[in-house]
Formats: sequence, C-alpha cells, structure tokens
Amino acid sequence: MTEARPLSKSKLNPRQELRQLVRSELKILLERENWSGAKAILVPVQPADIAEAIEGLPEAIQALAFRLLAKDEAIAVYEYLAPSVQQVLLKDFSREDVRNIIDRMSPDDRVKLFDELPAKVVRQLLAQLSPSERQATALLLGYKPQTAGRIMTPEYLSLKEGWTVARAFEHIRRLALTKETIYSLYVTDNKHCLTGYLSLKDFVTARPEQIIGELANPHVICVHTDTHQEEVARLLQRYDFLALPVVDTENRLVGIITVDDAIDILEAKTTKDIHTLSGIQPGDNHYFQSNILSIVHRRAFWLITAFLTTTLASWIVKNQEQLLRQAIVLVAFIPLLIDTGGDVGCQSSTVVIRGLNTQNIRQHGVLWLVKREAIAGALLGLILGLGAVAWAYLLQGNLLIALVVGISLLLISVLASVFGTALPFFFSWLGLDPALMSAPFITTIADVFGVLIYFYVAQLILMF
Repeated sequence: MTEARPLSKSKLNPRQELRQLVRSELKILLERENWSGAKAILVPVQPADIAEAIEGLPEAIQALAFRLLAKDEAIAVYEYLAPSVQQVLLKDFSREDVRNIIDRMSPDDRVKLFDELPAKVVRQLLAQLSPSERQATALLLGYKPQTAGRIMTPEYLSLKEGWTVARAFEHIRRLALTKETIYSLYVTDNKHCLTGYLSLKDFVTARPEQIIGELANPHVICVHTDTHQEEVARLLQRYDFLALPVVDTENRLVGIITVDDAIDILEAKTTKDIHTLSGIQPGDNHYFQSNILSIVHRRAFWLITAFLTTTLASWIVKNQEQLLRQAIVLVAFIPLLIDTGGDVGCQSSTVVIRGLNTQNIRQHGVLWLVKREAIAGALLGLILGLGAVAWAYLLQGNLLIALVVGISLLLISVLASVFGTALPFFFSWLGLDPALMSAPFITTIADVFGVLIYFYVAQLILMF
C-alpha cells in the first residue's frame, strides 16, 4: 500500500478526509495494477464509503475496483451507487455477473435501478432473475411511481396471531438473515390481514407460552400501496419508526418501507424543491451526470419567461420619457428599487413554500400569514426607505427625489412581501407545486410592479 499523504489545510471533517484519502489511494493502486493493495485498503471501509470512492474514479477503472469486492459486499456496495454508475458497471459485466448482482439486490433497490434503465434492458434483466425475485420485482413495478407500493420491500417478517412466542422465535431465527429488518414485527391473521404490531423488546421479554395475538398492539399505523411516498416519509419522520407496514385494499400486509427509504425520499424532494426554487425545471436528481443539452433545457424555461416578462419593465420605462427628461436622475435608482423588491419577495416566498412543504403553517390561515408578512415588509421597507432617503439626498441634494426613492422602496417592499406570500398559496390552491413560485418568477413580478410604483410615486410628487 502506498504511504498515506496528509491533506494540508483541509476544511473537511475526519470522515470526509477518510473518504477522499481512500479514493485517491485506490486510484493510484489500481493504475499501478496493485490488486492486493487495492483490495486491502477497502477491507475496513463501509459499503456506502466504498460506493462513493468508486463513483469518484475514472469510468475506465470503476469496474476494476468493483470486482475486487467479495460477493456479499459487492451487492451492498452496488445498492449505494448512483444509477448512472450502476448502468456503466452493468455494461462491463458478463451476463452471469449481471444476473448474480441483480438477483441478489433487495427488490426495492432493484426497482429503483430498473426505473433508470430503458424498457428493453429491464425486460432482459427480468428474464434473468430467479422466479421468486422476478415475481417480487414485477409486483413492485406494477404499482404507480411515487407510491408506497413502488418503494416497499416484500422482505419483511410477519407473525401469526395464534402462534406462541416460542414458535414465533423459531420462525424469526430461521428467516432473519433473508429479511430487510427484524426490529419491526407485524402480526397477521389467517388471511394475512394486518392485525397488530409487536416491538422486539416486548417479544424477547415475553414468556415462551404466551400467544402473539395477546401481546400485539392492535393500534398499528400503516399506509396503503397507493399512498404517496412523501406522505410515507412524513409518517416515518413524525413517529420515529424504523419501518412502516404497507397494506393493500383488503388490509393484507404486502410489504414494509424502512427509514433508509424515507431518507432517500426526503433527499429527492429537497433536491427537487431547491431546483424549482432556483428556476430549474424538475428532472432526475443526477444533475451533474446530465448532458449539457438536458441542463440547458431544464434551466431555460424560467429564464426565457423572466426575459419576456421583464420586457414589460423596459416598455414602462420607455413610456416615461417625458418624466425622465425632467428628472433623469430617477434612472439611477431603478436597480436599487427592483433588486430590493425582488429580494424581499424571495424571502417571503421561500419561508412560505418551505412551510407548506413541511406542513408547519397549516394551523394558520392564509390571510393571517399575508398580513404578517405585509407588516414585516412594511417595517423592512421603512428601515430601507429611510436609508434610501438619506443616501439619495446625499448623492443628489434634492429632497423631492429622495422622498420618491424612499416612499417607493417602502411600497415595493410591502407589495413584494404580499406577492411572495400569497402566490405560493394560490399555486397550491390550483393543485400545482408551490415551489413553482420560484425566485426568478417573484423577482420578475417585483421588477415590473416596482417600476410601475416608482414612476407613479414620482409623478405624484414631482408633477404636483
């Protein structure tokens, strides 16, 4: 193994430093064809960190690094890899390698991979699976995307309500290694309908002769196969569950969703919201692996919309030629006013959109929130307006011009706060994603109405 080189003046935490060191050392060892050294450096590393190290390698040697892993470890690492890297590796593997990897993946992770692959490739891979795994995967693929049924795993443990604790223990011991988790035990009747829940603590402290149905808590929280995955994630977060059972229309237990799936859902949702708030059309979460045309397509829509809308502001300025001839200095303060209005509006829309997504503002009415943000905008506008009056008077020595700038800034701040608060609610009422009321949209509205307000106030004061 090559000597580890310290990272000088690194701002990374120790875990990040370790991952970066593993990636750099692994690259050097593979390029030198030091297979034993490369294999040794990966032994103490967690699967998630190995996956990150492989993703950071040049594409030509990613498959080499993956093949150094033991079979069981390779499956765990593969599930952590980004879909784009998973697809690259599939192309480099033989048919037998592919079959072994895909067949041993958990059904929910396998479905995530299949969602990223062309339909023709998915059909070929399905044909290579064992009958049981093919059936489990086909079951999940049969549910609509973004639902609990699509992301659940059928690898769970259930106990019959008529069993004794001793019999249930033998059942768990026999199947524990093949299931996703054994910390959540679900109780079903003879028709496989969900009837209760049993914690591992209550189970291990029970007497061997006790009946499972008598120990189970009948008040079990579950979701249906058609429940949206974001609602599933919220329930897992709210109740601090490790897993959540999924039932069909007849209340039969068909799968579970674990907390690691919820983390993936929330991460994808947050990424989507950040992109939308920035004026980037939603797409997959692999932005940096997308081709340049896809990136331009996703970013162009709101920019073109903002460009076309902002031309209204230019038209308004053009129609105020007479006023500008008398007070050309008004032009100097336009950027100050519209930029401030856009910033105030974006602040209001951001907190409201986040509150809608997290449901933290559901106890408050729309009018209450609009009023609250309007007051905040007025106070901010008053503070900024007084500063603008002093600055404008210092620059121009004209009190009337200074008053125009200050009053305009106050009115623009109030209007931007109201728009930034009300429009996300309006989009939500229309059934659209509130995040569509993104920063470029709010900024454009503030630009147009800010210019209107500015020249209207100027006409009232200067032409009086």
